[in-house]
Amino acid sequence: MIPSLMEKPHAYPSESAGGMMSLEFTALPKDLAVGEAIKRIRSLGRQNPLSYVYVTDEENRLEGVLSMRDLVLAHPETTIESIMLREVVSVPARMDREEVAKVALNRRYLAIPVVDSEARLLGIIPSEDLIQVVEREASEDIQKMFGAGGDEQVFSPVFFSLRKRLPWLQVNLATAFLAAAVVGLFENTIARITALAVFLPVVAGQGGNTGTQTLAVVIRGLALGEVEKGLAGRVVMKEMSLGVLNGICVGLVTAGVAILWQGNPFFGLVIGLAMVANMVVASISGALIPIGMRALGWDPAQSSSIILTTITDVMGFFSFLGLATLFQHLLV
Repeated sequence: MIPSLMEKPHAYPSESAGGMMSLEFTALPKDLAVGEAIKRIRSLGRQNPLSYVYVTDEENRLEGVLSMRDLVLAHPETTIESIMLREVVSVPARMDREEVAKVALNRRYLAIPVVDSEARLLGIIPSEDLIQVVEREASEDIQKMFGAGGDEQVFSPVFFSLRKRLPWLQVNLATAFLAAAVVGLFENTIARITALAVFLPVVAGQGGNTGTQTLAVVIRGLALGEVEKGLAGRVVMKEMSLGVLNGICVGLVTAGVAILWQGNPFFGLVIGLAMVANMVVASISGALIPIGMRALGWDPAQSSSIILTTITDVMGFFSFLGLATLFQHLLV
């Protein structure tokens, strides 16, 4: 049932469809009679997992797949070519495993056939293997988002983990100094209105949370192939609208708390406007960062959270302290 002249999985990169395919599948020649096909399938017993029976031509090119119901009901002398399903979804052997998972994601197949450049059937990828790929890729993306290595594990050697994490911690340190420099620009304003220092982490933190929500949704959309070319603008506009609405709602609550605490409506106005501005920028950034990284050929998940935090901290501090400086005569 399986051609003897076949490229083995080790002939392909481990991250490719060919590298993860199984050679345990059943394939029959298309000119075989139904009666003979049933005999061959019965003779297999439990030797091969019978998720699907594929149909090939004399050159082992994938032609179709058999429905067991159609096979049983067909006349024994009929060739299986006449009853096979010709619309078969297959993947090339050198396709990246993440792309293979995208192909299979919206289809409830038990297996995906793997073919070479000439459409010859090489093997299959069982659905359980694809599920493992999706889970593995998702866990790697989560680690990459926060500056850890995608291939790092809980019990990885200490120096291996150090090599993966330290560079991004240094980058994060540099961005933290950038945010601190923004605060330093408004040192005199903070000295005059010390209550501003209390609300700084509130504005920056809320922006960070907003951006992270957008980041997670967009990265997932990119991973699942939902964000196709030409749809980036639509994604950004949707997230910007959401940022405006969330910013207004959160800004009103924050302004109310600030007014009750400080007894100054202008203080509430300043922090409310700053909250709206930061959350809008955070939403836009959370969408643009992974989309932009993909456009440049980079991994959208790679430390995108660090980049996002820098933007939201800088924007949050600048908008809040900038507005406070502008209206400081009303705040003291």
